[in-house]
Amino acid sequence: MATYSDTDDVLATAATWAQSGRQIALATVTETWGSAPRPVGSHLVIDDEGNFEGSVSGGCVEGAVVAEAVDVIRTQKPTTLEFGVADEKAWQVGLSCGGRIRVYVEPVESPA
Repeated sequence: MATYSDTDDVLATAATWAQSGRQIALATVTETWGSAPRPVGSHLVIDDEGNFEGSVSGGCVEGAVVAEAVDVIRTQKPTTLEFGVADEKAWQVGLSCGGRIRVYVEPVESPA
């Protein structure tokens, strides 16, 4: 019996959205340092209207990734985002233990 992880769900959603003609971007956690809410390889799929599914962090970080992804869709230029905070501000932006994360955001082309 095959297992179906959260990553599989997000990638399946990305494929479905792209096949239906939605303009989308995929955000992927590429590196973490210290404590981070989501591991490397976690995904968030975002469409050009700001709808999203999945998770790369939570809190304000996720909102910032969604906003940047909408711009990535518009420009079709990928970007790398890095978030890190001191322990005293960590809870406010969703990095509960003061960790840092790097997130790669790329546009996804709809299949022809």
